[in-house]
Amino acid sequence: MSGSGPEAGALARERTHLAASRAALRAMRADAQALDLRDVAATWVGAEVLRHQVAERVAALADHPDTPLFFGRLDYEDAEGSGVAADGSRFYIGRRHVHDAGGDPMVVDWRAPVSQPFYRASRAEPSGVTLRRRFGYTGGELTAYEDEHLSDPSRAETAGRLLQAEIERPRVGPMRDIVATIQPEQDEIVRADVGGTVCVQGAPGTGKTAVGLHRVAYLLYAHRERLARTGTLVIGPNRSFLRYIEQVLPALGELRVQQATVDDLVAHVEVRGTDSAAAARVKGDARMAEVLRRALRSHVTEPAEPCVVVRGSRRWRVPAYELAEIVRELLARDIRYGAAREALPQRVAHAVLVRMEQAGEAPDDRVQDAVARSPAVKAVVKAAWPPVDPARLVSRLLSDPDFLAAHADGVLSAQEQKEILWARPARGVRSARWSAADAVLVDEAADLVRRTPSLGHVVLDEAQDLSPMQYRAVGRRCTTGSATVLGDLAQGTTPWATGSWREALAHLGKPDAGVAELTRGFRVPREVIAYASRLLPAIAPGLAAATSVRDAPGALAVRRVAAGGLDAAVAAACRAALEREGSTGLIAADARVPRLAEALAAAGLTHLLPGEETTADTRLTLVPATLAKGLEYDHVVLDEPAAVVDGEPDERTGLRRLYVALTRAVSGLTVVHAAPLPSRLA
Repeated sequence: MSGSGPEAGALARERTHLAASRAALRAMRADAQALDLRDVAATWVGAEVLRHQVAERVAALADHPDTPLFFGRLDYEDAEGSGVAADGSRFYIGRRHVHDAGGDPMVVDWRAPVSQPFYRASRAEPSGVTLRRRFGYTGGELTAYEDEHLSDPSRAETAGRLLQAEIERPRVGPMRDIVATIQPEQDEIVRADVGGTVCVQGAPGTGKTAVGLHRVAYLLYAHRERLARTGTLVIGPNRSFLRYIEQVLPALGELRVQQATVDDLVAHVEVRGTDSAAAARVKGDARMAEVLRRALRSHVTEPAEPCVVVRGSRRWRVPAYELAEIVRELLARDIRYGAAREALPQRVAHAVLVRMEQAGEAPDDRVQDAVARSPAVKAVVKAAWPPVDPARLVSRLLSDPDFLAAHADGVLSAQEQKEILWARPARGVRSARWSAADAVLVDEAADLVRRTPSLGHVVLDEAQDLSPMQYRAVGRRCTTGSATVLGDLAQGTTPWATGSWREALAHLGKPDAGVAELTRGFRVPREVIAYASRLLPAIAPGLAAATSVRDAPGALAVRRVAAGGLDAAVAAACRAALEREGSTGLIAADARVPRLAEALAAAGLTHLLPGEETTADTRLTLVPATLAKGLEYDHVVLDEPAAVVDGEPDERTGLRRLYVALTRAVSGLTVVHAAPLPSRLA
């Protein structure tokens, strides 16, 4: 409502509350800035920590005029009946908590328990809510509202238009939060308990990425102390994707969440080489973990000579058979190589102290430590349990056929061993040309030597493209924490893409995780998702086709042109898209990108690369098909679908890549082609 009469009066009152809330937020920030930290901390370290915490608090309280401070309101029948422990029965729901000078809430954080009915209350289950109000904004100014009367079935509803408008709002720049439009099924995932891992199978446009990011924000609100101590991490498929999503959490007031790719996590070696699809598939197989374990343990040898420790005038002798028993016991415990190596000198020293006590001496812990550091014991450890460098171990496996054969026997076939062996280096090449899959193997070996630190929570997006060994690498980062796994099996475009979430979760180390499915789309128009879903029987026959809540007549256009006029037709389609509001993405097979860049330049159309922020002057992004995953544009021009399919090693992977490209559009999709379309789209 934004008219005259009572509605205008109500709108004026809401604007007054907005102005008062902004003033209260400024006061909260001023109070934080005015804090006197002198003589508060006992040490300079404590003072630095306090200053850092206050600076973060000040940053989190910044008011962004173009970002609505609140987006909804809940009215309860009565405060006591609502079960809400607060004075009054009206709550404004926003991105952060704001209170007045007396401490009373003016805006309630969307993550607070009292806010949950904003997302889940219905006429069937109103949760004590009599009215839910949504607000509409233009340039930061409150311009409209809509009401839902949940307790009065006779009242006509006005809700729906503002929600739809917010979902469909043109997108220029990086990804926005969806805090004002979270749906009930999404909210259940967002608020799932921190102790459990959740896997979300989400069709295009269902908001799975946004759900994962909002889940991080919720968990940091509900379990801040725990996660501040253990840390949180968002893992994306590539740098372009991370740049696209990087503003979502700061907009929600969360500034300390790490973001990385899987390659960042395993960056133990410099990656300068590439693998064939066959080699990458074998290197990414979970069986490689057993090959690495065997290769590492092969460095352990049982002592053949006794250990003789000299202390003063006495000589203490531990026979070889007893040393061998100690080594075998440590091997049987199957603890990490480095931890066992650190335990071995103490175990040998303990055997010496037993002999000292039997001789009537009374050694203490200091004596045991001294014996453990003695040259004789060090010599035993060096010979029996030598230090191993993970990168050198992997290098030897991949370059020494005999070493690989000895430890891959019964695990990898002879052909698989041949696939992963490095080619003999060219003359003058001194260092190995590590591939991305090799780096994951080094990470596995490093964990076998020394435990990888675990975080409190990890969000893994576009997870369907990970290999089993990459899942293991991510799982090591949350062994004592939980994870949110996001993906779509239909969008798996790597040769090793996972076939089922149960298999993937087992490799992640979370076999008991729940799997939720999101099939109701909010961003991709119904006509577009229906067209893309024609490919599902060929690329993911077990998945149900996605639906969409959005009707957008005319959202799909398929144009065939003469072969010689393809580039010009694509440029013309981009120009037409740019005449409409919002961002435009031109998606093409990687091999076609240079030629299209020239065509755009010849047509006078400036463009960006994926991850670069669009502006009012430059709203066109030229996107290689291999980088399109996870990105969204208001309008998409898809160049030559057949070339997208042909750019992949096999037809199924190519059709999956095409499915990704077809589902990046929020408002409209124009397909331009000269070659025949794939049969399922024709």
